[in-house]
Order: sequence, then structure tokens, then C-alpha cells
Amino acid sequence: MKLLKLNMVESHNTRAILLSVAGVTLLAASALLITACDSKERNAVAASSTAVPVDAVRVRQANVPLVGDWVGTLDGFVNAQIQPQVSGYLVQQRYREGSPVAKDQVLFQIDPRPFLAALDRAEAQVKQAKGQLAQAKAQQGLAQINLTRDTPLAQARAIAQSQLDNETQQAEQADAAVATAEAAESAAEAALTTAKLNLGFTEVRSLVSGVAGQASMQVGNLVSPQSVLTSVSQLDPIKVYFSISDAEYLALIDRVHTARGNLLSGHSDLPLTLTLANGTPWPHKGRIVFVDRQMNQQTGAIRIAASFPNPDHVLRPGQFGRVTAETEIRQSALLVPQLAVQELQGTKQVYVAGPDNKAHIANVTLGPQVGNDWIITSGVRANQRVVTSNMQKLRDGAQVSVHEISEQAAVETSSPTGTR
Repeated sequence: MKLLKLNMVESHNTRAILLSVAGVTLLAASALLITACDSKERNAVAASSTAVPVDAVRVRQANVPLVGDWVGTLDGFVNAQIQPQVSGYLVQQRYREGSPVAKDQVLFQIDPRPFLAALDRAEAQVKQAKGQLAQAKAQQGLAQINLTRDTPLAQARAIAQSQLDNETQQAEQADAAVATAEAAESAAEAALTTAKLNLGFTEVRSLVSGVAGQASMQVGNLVSPQSVLTSVSQLDPIKVYFSISDAEYLALIDRVHTARGNLLSGHSDLPLTLTLANGTPWPHKGRIVFVDRQMNQQTGAIRIAASFPNPDHVLRPGQFGRVTAETEIRQSALLVPQLAVQELQGTKQVYVAGPDNKAHIANVTLGPQVGNDWIITSGVRANQRVVTSNMQKLRDGAQVSVHEISEQAAVETSSPTGTR
């Protein structure tokens, strides 16, 4: 009986030991499984963390109008210096400085009294000359009567030939006196005309319609034909001068010829846009009216004048603005955002996100700037993805996680350092 109990105890201990070993083995296997899973997850997280998150924009291809942009100086379409034509004292100013004036409007009054006296004297001289002419003609008539009467008598020897000779000489002298009197009358009448003109010149008038400037002479000043009293500028339309380069000039010529215009003769319908100093676009379009005869050899530019409507005289001579015009249509141009372009030692580069989601450096050649874009003449193809953010974290061949966005979104979310 004791032996049976001893065997049962030993059997129970053996099962307990076996169960303990099995439990330990199961726990070890579970631990290994959990460790393997954690390792896979860590590897996956590590793999995903090596890909740099970037934004990318597709390379666009389009027909792009190239716009020339030049600094312009405004000037009056006609600038007339108002100078007197006679000397005298200013006695009145008849306009308000800075106000619009009409052509032939009286701006200044010079003291007319000396000129009225000169006019009276000239009129008296004319009357005197007319009287002398009438007297000379009377003497001429008398001499002609005597000559006509005595000629047949001298032929009949009724009078001496010497008397006829004297009468002939007197008739010739009378003719000369008439000619002299007629010349004197013409001179007197010319002097009268001059006196009337000088009297009229005492009213100094505007030569053009426009806006009158500040008076440079005051009432009481003695003025002469060399004095500049003020200036009047015709402001509607107003003229804008700007200079363009040789290449821009040739492109502009081609553009105007395409539109069947003639830039050199001033007959061009190419619309020009004027932007004022505060950034406000002028609501009226302009056109080219003048091209200088030669290129400036020192600056390599040629001067052009444009005309812009200025109905309310808002624009004034001396202002500055920016003149823009479409000079060329670039066919099938490739466009990338400016923020995607970097410079390294003078070489322009972009990061292209390839199909393998790796960033590759592409050296590009830049063309003109169009808005927020660069025209790329070589280095990329249409529809490729160019990186627009986190460029400072990239290297050639780096793994990237691409988030494709629109160009407008890239511009709006960009910062000066090219990061988001």
C-alpha cells in the first residue's frame, strides 16, 4: 500500500515537471514571435522615415506670350514755352497756375500804352504818306497835260524846243515823285501793320490747349522776347518715353509686322499697358507713335514714345511708370515654377521626381521669366514632376514621398527658403 502511494506521488511530480517545461517553451516561442513582429514594424517605420516628403508640380507646356517691361517717363504731348513777342512791363496775369487753358487764351497782359502811341503815330504817318502821294499824282497830272499840249506846238515850231524838253523832264520827275510817294505810303502802311501786331502782342496768348504751369515772371517785371513766362503742356493724350534693347526692338518689329502694322511710321495698333508708380494699372491702353532714328551706341537701346489717353489730366509730365507690351508668342514653351529652380556655382538646377520616387538633379537652361514661372529651354520634358519643397534636404537619388500639387498651391505655400 505504501509502495502504491509512493508511485502515485512520483508520477504526479513527473507530470508537473513536464507541464512546467512545456509552459516555459511556449512562453519562449511567444516572446520570439512578438520580437519578430516588433522588428518588422520597426524596419517598416525606418524604411518609411528615409523617404523625404516633398511637393511636386508637373512641367507645363503652352504657347506663352512674352511681355516686355520698361521704365517710362511721362511728358506732355506738346510742351509750349510761352514767351512775349514784345518788350514791356507785365501789368496782369490772366490765368490760374496749374489750370487748363485753351488755345489763344490770354495768359499775360503787357502794358499797352507805348504800343497804342506807336499805333497812333503809324496811322498819322499813313495819312501823311497818302497826302504826299495825292500831291505827287497831281503834279504828275499837270506835267502830263503840259507835255501833251506843247508837243504838237513844238513840232509846228510855235514854241521853242527847249520848252518842250523842260516839260518832258518835269513829267519824268513827276512820275518819279509819284513812285516815291507810293513807296512811302507802302512803308507807312507796313509800319501801321507792325504797330497793330505789337499792340496785339501785348496780350500774351497760349499757343496750345493744355495745362498751364507756374508763372516764372510776376506782375511788374520787365520782360522781353527772350523771357519765358510759363509753359503749357498738352496732356490729353500724354506721351510716355521709354527705351528698349536691340533684341527687344527687333522682336517688337516682328510682332507689329505680324499684326500688319508699321512700327517705324508710327502706325501700330499693338496695345501698350501703363502701370503707375503705386502699382495701379492705367485703365486706357496706349500705342506707339514715335521711334527714334538711331540706336544709342552707349546704352545699346533705342528710344520709343507711346501715346496714352489722359481725359481727366490725372497723368502729369515728369511722372514715372512701367510700360508693358507683348513682344513675342513663344510656341510650346516648357514652364516650371521659379521656386523649383536652384543655383549651384552658376548652374541652374531642378530636382525631378522620377517614376521610382527618387529625386534626380537636372541641369536646366532658363529662358525668359513669365509671371511666377521660368521658361525652360533645355533640361526637362513636359509632364515631368519637379520638386518645389524641402529641396535643402535632398540629394541626387534620394528617396522621396511625392505629394503632387497645383502650381498655384506651390506658390501660395512656399516660403523664401523654399520650404513649407
